[in-house]
This record gives sequence, structure tokens and C-alpha cells, in this order.
Amino acid sequence: MTNPAKSRQPNGASSIFQGKDGRWHGYVTVGVKDDGSPDRRHVGRKTRTAVTKAVRDLEKQRDSTGVRKAGQTWTVETWLTHWVENIAAPNVGENTIDGYRVAVYHHLIPGLGAHRLEKLEPEHLERLYRKMQTNGSAAGTAHQVHRTVKTALNEAVRRRHLTINPASVAKAPKVEEEEVEPYTLEEVQRLLAEAAKVRNTARWVIALALGLRQGEALGLQWEDVDFEAGVILVRRGRLRPRYQHGCGDKCGRKPGYCPQKINVRRETKDTKTRAGKRPIGVPDELLGLLRQHKEKQDRERALARDLWVEKGYVFTSPTGEPLNPNTDYHRWKDLLKAAGVRDGRLHDARHTAATVLLILGVPEAVVDRIMGWEPGKSARMRRRYQHLTGQVLQQTAAKIGGLLWGPKPHVLEPAPGGPVPGPSKTSVPAEPRVYVALLGERRIPFLHREHADAVASQWGADHPGHPAENEEWDREKWEDKGKGGIRAIRDRMPDRRIVHHAQAVFLPGGERLNIGRNDQWSVTAWEFETDLYTDLPVRWHTTRRPGQEVEAQVRGTDQKAVTAAFAEACAQAVDRAKNPGEYGDLAG
Repeated sequence: MTNPAKSRQPNGASSIFQGKDGRWHGYVTVGVKDDGSPDRRHVGRKTRTAVTKAVRDLEKQRDSTGVRKAGQTWTVETWLTHWVENIAAPNVGENTIDGYRVAVYHHLIPGLGAHRLEKLEPEHLERLYRKMQTNGSAAGTAHQVHRTVKTALNEAVRRRHLTINPASVAKAPKVEEEEVEPYTLEEVQRLLAEAAKVRNTARWVIALALGLRQGEALGLQWEDVDFEAGVILVRRGRLRPRYQHGCGDKCGRKPGYCPQKINVRRETKDTKTRAGKRPIGVPDELLGLLRQHKEKQDRERALARDLWVEKGYVFTSPTGEPLNPNTDYHRWKDLLKAAGVRDGRLHDARHTAATVLLILGVPEAVVDRIMGWEPGKSARMRRRYQHLTGQVLQQTAAKIGGLLWGPKPHVLEPAPGGPVPGPSKTSVPAEPRVYVALLGERRIPFLHREHADAVASQWGADHPGHPAENEEWDREKWEDKGKGGIRAIRDRMPDRRIVHHAQAVFLPGGERLNIGRNDQWSVTAWEFETDLYTDLPVRWHTTRRPGQEVEAQVRGTDQKAVTAAFAEACAQAVDRAKNPGEYGDLAG
């Protein structure tokens, strides 16, 4: 058979011809090579009809999704290895790359690595996800693998090693997002009471009260704490250490357990978003705890002497090193057990703090600022972190009832041993005036005159002979000059109850000091009288005074529990007086 004459096609046009081998050949220009020359692809078939179809298919692919770039033939293994080490690693954070490496080396390469990259199908991925879950992996782990391979293959598409991303077509494993149950107020108070007995007390108060992430709390340095302004500046996060062998891999252990292990990761990194870098107002009670914590750290520094490594962290090991996140996690679990509180993640403390802000009616913009949520994502984060507790639902029902049927009449009679009822316990709009109850040396600002009047009247009855009256302030004046500013203004009646106290003081040798009065007594205390008040059944602690005496203090609403705890507190105080070094104290 005579070959038909080949006519020359215009530059860039596809060509079809029969070669000397009897097969039909086609060439299609699909782009330009790196050196600037045309990138022409060849297809060969037995018949003209078949090669024509192949040429037209290649042209359609070129004109729609694009044609895979010529050059190296990638397998899934070679591409994922190249992507994770050379593309992702220099451009993402340490924690992110750790997650990528686990997905790539533990799941994707063992399961799919032998496939040619362009031959990978969505069904291959879906079978891998099912196999992972059948073998015991959680749906969340399979979903993380899906997100990782999707990101890696998106990069392959951008670089024209693939024309489409099969992971974009594959169905991701379904993850059931469990509703997190935040800790109740009672559980939080039990945790705080137990935290007062352990080292780094303020660490747990910060988690429950301010909702800082674990890395943010462990990354705090003293330069971030402004005691005068009452503000903490969040600007960095603690990273999990990553170790390498310092013994040349001769010890036979994992790097983290090597006696000569070397940490090859920096200790902290800046917050990952602009919203994450934020100032947070700190309650006066927490500022007081931080001051006490700083004093204790100063004593630890003096005891450690040359062993102390000064790095400026707020929460440290006994030698000044930043806390390891893994150790911190186990301390949290110990705290839950000691407090008799249900088990939960450390991150649940953040959910709890966010829910407290919801209960308090804090404006959404302020919540976003405190929690460090980015604009545009904050609504989704609020849905995830803020939970509709019974208190929120009750407040909402009360507001609906007040709107439809009018406000209920309010009784202002004081209730001995309990809270004084008042006009409202819900958040209210800002008023131009503030009503300040003058209670001896204290000034307690209220949003409602009725609250200030009721508190002054009852406090005066509790403390005969002491002045108790009210003043009316301009709100802006109080916010500018009043103690505590806007944060101190109360829109509800404070709690009032009988609190039982016990106190004893011991000399350095353990001898009990006569303090000149009964060691147990009871008082009626309001919640703003922080030196007297508690709503817990019992709480106690021991402290060393500047003169080296050790003081045992107990308070609580349950008199029998206070008496029982007093014996335990005194026993610890005697031991602390005799053995100051075991408690991190400086012996005089």
C-alpha cells in the first residue's frame, strides 16, 4: 500500500501520518518546555481512526484541564516524599509538618506508594480510608490523611504533574464531631481549689479563666505580664520538643529516651495569626496569684543556684526550663483525678472559658479578641467553642418572658446565709450612672441602684459601727478613675453566705505560735470580700511568712469539713516548718 503524501501543517498544529513501521503516529503541541521550545506529545496507534481519536482527546485535554508536564515519572511514594520534605517542610510550621509526615510515612506511602501518580484513582484513596478504619484507626485519623494527600496532590496539579486531583473527587471519611460538655461552675471551682495545692497553680487558673491554648500558656514570659495595666500579652506558643540521639544512635532507645538526647526544635514560635497575638485583661484575683507565683519562682531560683537556667518563662520546671507540653498534659490529668472531676481534654478548659463568656453576655467582638479568633472565622469558632448550658437557656427564657409578660416583681429582702435577691441577674445595657456602695474601705460599683442600696443596708447590719452608704458616679468617671474600671461594675447581686475559718501559725522548728485569738471562727462574707469569702465546702493552704513562720489557713461553708481540713493543714504546716527545702522555701 502506498503511503498518502504528507502535507505540512502550520506551526503548532497537530499532525497525523503513517510511519515506515506501518503504524499511525500523531503529534500534538501542548505547551512550551522549560527551555522555550514547543512541547509536542506523541501518540501511536495501529489505525488512522484510532490515532485521530487519540490526537483529538489529547487536544481536548490540553484545552480544558491541561496536559501533565513532561519529565520525571512520579510514583505516589516519590511525589509525596518530595512534597513533604522539599515543598511543605520549608513553608509550614513545625506542628503542621509533623502531622504531614505521620500521614505520609505511616499511612499513604505504605498503602498507596507503588501507584504511578497519574494512575491514582479516587477509589484507591477511599479503599485506603476504609482499610485504616477497619484496622483500628479513628475516623479523624483517616480524615487527616485525606486532607494531607489532597494538599499534596493539589501541589502536583499546580506544577502540572497531574491534570486533576483524585483526592478532590474521593469521599472523605465522615467524622462525627462530638459535642464538648464544658465544665460546670462547681467543677471549675473544685479544680481551682485543687490547683491551689500544687506547683504552678496559676497555670490552671489561666486555662480555666482566660481560655489560653496550652502552647500559649506555656509560652508566656514575664515580659508579657503587665501587672500595672492588668493585662497579659499573648504573642508566642510553646512547641513540643523534638529529639535526636546524642549518642550516635548507640543506646538502642527512641530519641526521646536517649540519655544524651538533643532537642532540635526551637522552644517557641510566634502565634500563627494576627488575631492570635492579643492582649487579655486579667482579673485582680488572677493577678494576685501571678504575683505569688513570681515570688515562689524567685525562691526556686535561689534554691537551684547554678542549676537554674534563666529564660524568663512564667511557668517552668524547678530549674527554670520551660514546661514540656507532654508533662503539662499529664499534670492536667492528675488534677482532674485529685479534684474528683470527670475526665476531659486539656483543651476542654478553653471550651469552658468560652462558654463562661457566653453566660456573661460578653459582646462577640470582645469574645473573639479574648479567644484569639480571626475575623471571618469567628462565627464558626463560636459555634464550636461556646455551648448552650442550662444557665444560658434559662436566661433566654427569662428574657422572652420579660418581653411578653413584663418583668417580675423583685424582692429586696436580704436572705441570711445566702444571696440577696435583686432586680435582675442577666446582662443589661450600659447605663450612664454607676451606683457605688461604700462599705468601710471598700467601694463596690453596681449598675442598678437597688443592688447598691440592698448591699449597703445588709452589709451595715452585718458590721454595726462601720459606715455603709451609697454614692452616685458618672459611668465614664468610674471607668476612668474607679478601682477595676469597667470590669468591676456589677449587674447582679453578689453572693453572701456564712464562711467558717481556721488559722494557725508555726515557728521554724514546728512549735505552734499563740496568735492571741481563737483558731476557728465564722463570719458572714460577701463574694467581693475575697479575703473572707468562698462558696466551696472547704479549701486550705499553707504559706511561709517573711519571718519564716508557716501559716495554715482553712475556710469553707461546711464547718465540719473545715475542722477536719484544719488538722491536715496544721500537719503540713508543721512539716513545712521543719523541712523548708522540700516545699521550695528558703530556710532562714
